[in-house]
Amino acid sequence: MEYLLFLRRNWLFLLAGFLLTFTSSYGQTYFISLFAGAIKGDFGLSDGQWGGIYTIGTTLSALTMVWAGVLTDRFRVRVLAFGVMVTLAGACIAMAAVPNWIALIFVIYALRLTGQGMMSQLGQVAMVRWFEASRGKALSLSSMGFAAGQAFLPVIFVALFASFHWRSLWVLAAVLVLLTIPVILVLLRQERTPQSMAEQAQRAGMQGRHWTRKEMFGSGLFWMMIPFAVGPAAWGTALFFHQVHLVEMKGWELVEFVALMPIYTLSAVACTFLSGWAIDRFGVSRVVPVQMLPFAVAFVVLAYADTLWMAGVGLIIFGAGQGMQSTAPAAFWAEYYGTRHVGAIKAVAAALMVFGSAIGPGVTGLFIDLGVDFPDQMLPIALYYLVAAALAGWAIHRYRPKLPT
Repeated sequence: MEYLLFLRRNWLFLLAGFLLTFTSSYGQTYFISLFAGAIKGDFGLSDGQWGGIYTIGTTLSALTMVWAGVLTDRFRVRVLAFGVMVTLAGACIAMAAVPNWIALIFVIYALRLTGQGMMSQLGQVAMVRWFEASRGKALSLSSMGFAAGQAFLPVIFVALFASFHWRSLWVLAAVLVLLTIPVILVLLRQERTPQSMAEQAQRAGMQGRHWTRKEMFGSGLFWMMIPFAVGPAAWGTALFFHQVHLVEMKGWELVEFVALMPIYTLSAVACTFLSGWAIDRFGVSRVVPVQMLPFAVAFVVLAYADTLWMAGVGLIIFGAGQGMQSTAPAAFWAEYYGTRHVGAIKAVAAALMVFGSAIGPGVTGLFIDLGVDFPDQMLPIALYYLVAAALAGWAIHRYRPKLPT
């Protein structure tokens, strides 16, 4: 009932946040990886070569995000969204016409920067700035765009593979992006500027301050949270990036594995709402330390899964971690460093996330080429999550007393 009342009062901005996060899908790994088999076949690429191209393009986009993400502190979301979405549509068209693997690097760069990078940044920064007391609920509701995209787009586009060439489907993606632009502009007609909102009383971070990005780099907390910021993007991206390879190693059919996405999404949705409620009720400090644990368990289950039923169990557990990932990180940076410069600070976090999504496919693809199949890499990945959880828990225990009461 509390969520429904909140949704009714704020549905215009929440729907805008939903559409922003949903539109990020066309630059997300789970969408791009659907075309991995066709791309590798057309350009004669191995898993490692395809992963290397993806890593280079995504790393370049991560570096750009450090600068581009700051724009959310200076301009309205509706203004930035228009430019980013037009560019994203152009990147989709470029993917439909990409002539060789060299050009593919730059197309991946554009898709990742505008899709996963800037569209996600716009959706999440808008929520943490527009909603202070109900930040968790706002993030959980707007993050349904991530969940909806991952639940429906893979199923729809894999089904369309039977009737359309893969390049034609990227033209369709561009059209869908362009059709979303006027809806966003209508929803945000009366949006306030970031500058005017920054002048209002917003929540300060540690020591009662609104930290700048330079000051954040000088705090030990930031450096201890890097594995927390990088890990889910790195290894979660690798999981979906290598889904074609994974089903081949397990002896499953891709269409059957993709059909499991809705149950994964239901789990992610449920835990998104649960974590959003928990953040508002107990504080983000109690959510962050346990966020890595479902990821670790999911990779252990998937490593030993020999049936699609067990794969479904693994994806449900993975979805629980992804649900917390949709809300906790954005709320964490705002709570510990304040909201006045949240765009610049979140840009660094987004760059770390994008960088993680770059190294994950590259590292795992290299090991695949060296003869270590992805299922064999899952147990070390689970260990990484456990180490990241321990480090994040210790960091929060040390710095939480510095938060304003």
